[in-house]
Amino acid sequence: MEEASPLLQLTGATVRFGADAAIDRVDFRLFPGEVHSLMGENGAGKSTLIKAITGALPLDEGRLELEGRPVRFASPHDAQRSGISTVYQEIDLLPNVSVAENIALGREPRRAGRIDWPRMRREAREVLAELGLDIDPASRLGIHSLAVQQLVAIARAISADVKVLVLDEPTSSLDLDEVSELFRVVRELKERGVAILFVSHFLDQVYELCDRVTVLRDGRLVGEYLTRELLRIDLVQAMLGRSAAALDQHSRPDVAVDAGRVTLTARGVTAAPGIRDADVDLAEGDVLGVAGLLGSGRTELARAITGIDRIDSGVIRIEGAKGSPHGPRSAISLGVVYSSENRRTDGIISDLSVLENITLALQADRGMLRRIPRQRQRELAASWVEALDIRPPDLDRPAGTLSGGNQQKVLLARLLALSPRVLVLDEPTRGIDVGAKVEIQNLVGEMAANGLSVMFISAELEEVLRVGHRVAILREGRIVDTMPSDELTVDSLLALVARPDELDG
Repeated sequence: MEEASPLLQLTGATVRFGADAAIDRVDFRLFPGEVHSLMGENGAGKSTLIKAITGALPLDEGRLELEGRPVRFASPHDAQRSGISTVYQEIDLLPNVSVAENIALGREPRRAGRIDWPRMRREAREVLAELGLDIDPASRLGIHSLAVQQLVAIARAISADVKVLVLDEPTSSLDLDEVSELFRVVRELKERGVAILFVSHFLDQVYELCDRVTVLRDGRLVGEYLTRELLRIDLVQAMLGRSAAALDQHSRPDVAVDAGRVTLTARGVTAAPGIRDADVDLAEGDVLGVAGLLGSGRTELARAITGIDRIDSGVIRIEGAKGSPHGPRSAISLGVVYSSENRRTDGIISDLSVLENITLALQADRGMLRRIPRQRQRELAASWVEALDIRPPDLDRPAGTLSGGNQQKVLLARLLALSPRVLVLDEPTRGIDVGAKVEIQNLVGEMAANGLSVMFISAELEEVLRVGHRVAILREGRIVDTMPSDELTVDSLLALVARPDELDG
């Protein structure tokens, strides 16, 4: 690989937002037929670098070359025409149209001036087959799971004449089998000479798949390394710029949680599309981890408990008061708040400022006739920015320009401003880096220590054990057991979540 010329190269790349440099004089190169990982904490500049490569952001300084020629893309579509395709962390497709239409969007095949639908569906079926997906190209995208939608986004990217494929957290919504299938496709593309930029916070995946690693920190280049020559501890320290000892901190208190006053009790909760007869108890200061395979009903359980989805039967009591939440507003009034796994569509409003995002729910709860004074809004938002260490601490900055980890903190600040009794977190660390993940985990521990009841849902079993005092094991929409986390290991928990129901006797 070293003998070849870079297929894509950035030299001295700088992108500024106001006076702040999101990336500062960064050099980056990508060779044909390699998988190259871009690593760094949230806020390190990874997303900005990707946007500079793909035409979503212009360079303020520096030079971008493709196949040895200087290029300047006016838009992502411009970059795509030059052979650079991107699959972002947050799925950027149209759920209300068909799978085939999403794959062909912007380059629909035509015949006699009209869209050639049979050809579009045939070509979509062919590219889906490369990903091992046997789904109807004519089916509406929105009826499929997030995992399938992610694979459709990848199918769209590779359906063009791709030279450079950028994958930004492509596995964050996939189960183990789907990750294996994706890696097979990536390796095939690599064999064809495609240069692949792979961004992931899963270190195991980086070491399994990637040939080379570039590390950014605070918008600057730390270094470029061959993966086989870089120890994991050295990679983590390069990302953090400090000792990796922080990763050994445990967000869960050493002292067992007192049963205390029960804040939420759910009995026999059944809800479409798959929650069956679920029992849940949460006490003050309690963190209940929820573990289950993709499709087990983790998100459905969260949505049922927080009033987003209507329950078909059962009862939910908040602090002993009978009556289930009738909707999100009802749940909030009872002190139950929910953080969705999909930050972009159900959480952060990208174009609003950090201040507006933090105060949004509180203002909605008060009603539009009882406006929070602007100065009070700034004081409130500033206090949460400081408490949660949101970076950069700029209240007027659009929230969508923050890193994923800092966006998650803004969303937490919005919910905590409501002074909730119960906080339901669905994949709060999905798609964020090691350092930010530890910060979020420790914040959960601090919130529990202050008496908040937390339901913590994660696909990462190690994280569930790290954060939760107890673990609810979910299979096929049923909570089959709830156990103290200190009685479990990752292997034993994996065996429990993957165990067939028929073995339960």
